[in-house]
Amino acid sequence: MTAYVEAVSELRPRMRRAIIMVQDLVMVLVAVALSLTLSQSRLSFEAFSFAGLACWALIVLIAHLLFRSCGLYNTVWRFASTPDFFNILKGCGSLTVVLYLASLGFRFFFQPVMGLNERQFIVFFLVSFTIISAPRLYYRFLRDGASWRILRRAPDAPVKQALFIGRLSEADVIVRFTRTAVPAEYAIAGIMATESDAPLGTRIQGVPVVALRPRLVEVLEDYVRGTENLDLLIFGNGAERDIEDYAELVRVARHSGIAVVQFSGLSELGQGGRLVLDTVEMETIMRRSAVATDTTRIGAFVAGKRVMVTGGAGSIGRVLVKRALELGAESVLVADNSEFGIFQLDQLIDERHRDRLTSRIVDVTDRPHMMRLVSEFKPGILFHAAALKHVPLLEENWEAAIETNVFGTLACAEIAAECGVPQFLLISSDKAVAPTSVLGVTKRAAEQIVSSLHEAHAAPSPLHAAAANGHGAGAHHTHSMGAHRSGTKFIAVRFGNVFGSNGSVATIFQAQIEAGGPVTITDRRMTRYFMTVAEAVDLVIMSAADAEQRQGKDDYAIYMLDMGKPVPILEVAETMIRMAGKSPYTDIPIRFTGIRPGEKLHETLHGENEEVVKLDIAKIFGLRSDVVQWSRIEAALPALVAAMHDRDKAAALAVLAGLYQAEADLGAHGQAVPKTAAQIG
Repeated sequence: MTAYVEAVSELRPRMRRAIIMVQDLVMVLVAVALSLTLSQSRLSFEAFSFAGLACWALIVLIAHLLFRSCGLYNTVWRFASTPDFFNILKGCGSLTVVLYLASLGFRFFFQPVMGLNERQFIVFFLVSFTIISAPRLYYRFLRDGASWRILRRAPDAPVKQALFIGRLSEADVIVRFTRTAVPAEYAIAGIMATESDAPLGTRIQGVPVVALRPRLVEVLEDYVRGTENLDLLIFGNGAERDIEDYAELVRVARHSGIAVVQFSGLSELGQGGRLVLDTVEMETIMRRSAVATDTTRIGAFVAGKRVMVTGGAGSIGRVLVKRALELGAESVLVADNSEFGIFQLDQLIDERHRDRLTSRIVDVTDRPHMMRLVSEFKPGILFHAAALKHVPLLEENWEAAIETNVFGTLACAEIAAECGVPQFLLISSDKAVAPTSVLGVTKRAAEQIVSSLHEAHAAPSPLHAAAANGHGAGAHHTHSMGAHRSGTKFIAVRFGNVFGSNGSVATIFQAQIEAGGPVTITDRRMTRYFMTVAEAVDLVIMSAADAEQRQGKDDYAIYMLDMGKPVPILEVAETMIRMAGKSPYTDIPIRFTGIRPGEKLHETLHGENEEVVKLDIAKIFGLRSDVVQWSRIEAALPALVAAMHDRDKAAALAVLAGLYQAEADLGAHGQAVPKTAAQIG
C-alpha cells in the first residue's frame, strides 16, 4: 500500500488525478460487491450477464458524475481535511440515494429485483464511504507522520535538529510542515512555549514541550551545553514582541554556533506548502511593539497610481519603490543621481514588477531635467526622499547640504505644483526639530517650504533670476508666488532614524564588529529613535492616504510618526555585539569618542510651539504649528543665493535660521529675528 501511494504521488497532476478517479470507481464496484456479500443477498440476475454489465456501467457513470460534482477531485490529498471528507460523505450519500431511487423506479415500472432491499443500500453507503476515504486518510497519515520522513529520507541527506520557540498553535503547524518537507530539512527536537500556562512535558505530535516562560533562556543554555546536535533555533511569528528575552535567546544561540530563523508564514500550495523561515536580523531585535499596517487602505491609495520617488535608490527610497510596486502602482519612476544605487535597486526588484519601473539618473536640483521628467511621467504622487543626511559630513560640506536639501526640495515642490501633481510628500527628519546642525537647519527649511506651499495651495512661477557664474551653487533661481492656485497637496512626514539605512549606526557598528572592533560611540548617554524601514515606509504611505482625504481646519502640513521610546546607542552596540556571538568590552571593545559637531545627545520629534494631534490612525500624528508665509521664504532666497555664491557659511545658516526664528516669533512680533550661525552650532 505504501509503495502504491508513493508511486502515485510521484506522477504528474493530470495522470495522478486520472488514476484516483479510476481508483474511486473501482472502489464503488467493490463496495457493491461487499454490500451484497455482507448482507448475504442473492440477486435475481447474473452479475456478468448483459443486463448485469449494463447495470455496473450505469453505476460507474452515475458515481463519476456525482463525485466530480461534489468536488472530490479538487483537493490536494496532502491537505485533505474535514471539509474534504464531508465531500466524500456527500458523494457517497448522493450515490446511495440515486441508486436506491433508481431501484425503486425499476421495480415499479419494469419488474422487481429479487434480493435487493434497503439493508443492502445502507451497507453500501457505509462500505463505499470507508473504502474511498481510506486511501486519502492513509496518505495524509504518511505525509504527517514520522513514518513518511523515514520512508522518504535519503540515507546521506542531513536533517537539521531544531528547537521551536513560540505559541503551541504555531508549533503544531511547524512540526507538521517540517515532517512533510521533501526532502526532509528540519526535525523539531523540542518546543519552548511562550505561554506560561502551557502543559510542560506534554507532546505536540510527539514532540515534547521542554520549556515555558520565564525560563526560556535558562533552558536554552542547558540545551546548548548538553547537546552538540542542535543546529537551528526557530522563532514563531511575532516572537520579538511576545518574548522579553528575545535578544538574549538570539545571543545564546549564535554564541553556540546555532543558526537563528523566524517563521513568517507558509508558501503557496503550488510551491509545496513549505515553511517560510526568515533570517533574524538586527532590525528584528530592535523592533518596537508594532501595530499591523492597514494594507487594504494603503493598497487602495497606491493601486493604479503613477508614483515618482526622488532619491529612489537610497535606503528609504528603494523600499518606497518596492512597496509601491507591490501595492499595485501603475508605474514607478525613480529619480536619483547615484548610478550604482540605481543598479542595486534594479537587482532588488522582483522580475514580475520590472516592466513597471523606470529609472533616471538625475540631480533633483537640475530644474529643466526634473521638469521634463515630471511633465512627461505625470505622477499621481511624488515622494521626495532625495536628501543628504550625514550630520558630521554636512557640517563641512554645508554647500552641498543647502543645494540638495533646500534648493532641491524647492525645485521639486514647485515643479510638482506647476505640473499639477495631485500630491507631493517630503520625507523629513527629527533633526529638523530645534536644529543644531547643518542637516537639521536644511531639513527644517525644507519643511517650511512644503508647509508654506501647503498653506498657499498655489503654484509659484519662476523669475529665472540666476546668480552669478550661472552654475554650481550660484545657479539657483528666486521665485515668486503666482496668482493661480494648483490642486497639489503638499505634506511632510517627520520621523527619526531608520534602522539599517545607509550610514546608520547599525551598518557602522556591523562593519566594526566584523573587523574585530573597537565599536565607537560618541557618548554613552546618547539616545536615538529607531524604526524599521518597512514600518516607516508603510506609515509614510498611510500619511499620504490620510492627507488625500483631509480639507480645511483638519488638514495637516506635517505628519509625525510615533517612534516609541528612544533607544540608548550603547544598548544598540551591546546587543549587536552579543548577536554576533561575542561579549561586549571583552571580545569587542567599545570606545567613546565624544560628541561630534552638530550632534545632540537626545533628539525630539516635535518642538515646543507645535501641537501634536492624535489621529484615528495608529502611530501617526498630525502637527499644528505656525507657518512661515511664502513671502518670507521668497524674500530670503536672494540672500541665501548670495551667501552660497560668496561661500559664506555663517551668512547662509543665518538666513535659514532666520526663517526658523520667524516661525517661532511670527505671531508675537510679525517680523523675523535671525539667529546667528553660532546659535545653530
